Amino acid sequence: MPEHSRGLAQRGVYILPSLFTTMGLFAGFYALIGAIQGRFELAGWAIMIAAIFDMLDGRVARLLQAETAFGAEYDSLCDMLSFGLAPAVLLYLWALVNLPHELHKLAWLAAFALAACAALRLARFNVFIGKQDKRYFQGLPTPASALLIATAVLFHEDAGITPWPWLWFGVALALSALMVSNVRFISGKQVDLKKRQSAGIIVFMIATIALVMLDPYRVPFIVILAYCLHGPMLSLWQHRRSTRLRRARRRAAAKRRQERQENA
Repeated sequence: MPEHSRGLAQRGVYILPSLFTTMGLFAGFYALIGAIQGRFELAGWAIMIAAIFDMLDGRVARLLQAETAFGAEYDSLCDMLSFGLAPAVLLYLWALVNLPHELHKLAWLAAFALAACAALRLARFNVFIGKQDKRYFQGLPTPASALLIATAVLFHEDAGITPWPWLWFGVALALSALMVSNVRFISGKQVDLKKRQSAGIIVFMIATIALVMLDPYRVPFIVILAYCLHGPMLSLWQHRRSTRLRRARRRAAAKRRQERQENA
């Protein structure tokens, strides 16, 4: 291949992931505009589309071996809008604004906490990129936090349910805390698309897509809620398991000491 053609191909490889990232940014900005206009369902769908593009840009970059420092920084900046500011504004205008007038400051402070913790989560991810166990995320990923809000809006809008502001005030604080916590969440990055995988993974993906298509207003909310809850439950199970192991080791060590004393 001529040098000129090879250079164009190389640039094309790097442009493709950035194109997906830009499309995610556009969807996030559209969600922000939709929330400000009071079109909450539209904003929810836009955040979900942004999450799809966010998943695709990373996968495409890894498949094409086009991962760069520029791409990582650009992705984080776009994620801040799509999964930090847009869901925070959406949650504020959809639910938190309905808190009693005298507690209005609590409403926007909760939304601000959501945006600020998303920024901290993205910054920590950039600092420790390549140094963490790829099987897990440390802290709730910002797309999962944003998707919980987006799918909750879709669920409520479809069912005609008015959101309870105090409930979502607590949810905003919980999501903020989970994003900056050390709670581990399964990442799914261990699935290598370039290698052969078990047929069970394909069956699981097809079943998930079928369920989402069956009820796109309820199933995504249930799935994302389960993902957000599995992290604390996994951490609790691992803590209890490690506690039992430590106790078992102490008992075994005490038993060995007692046997040595009896044999002495």
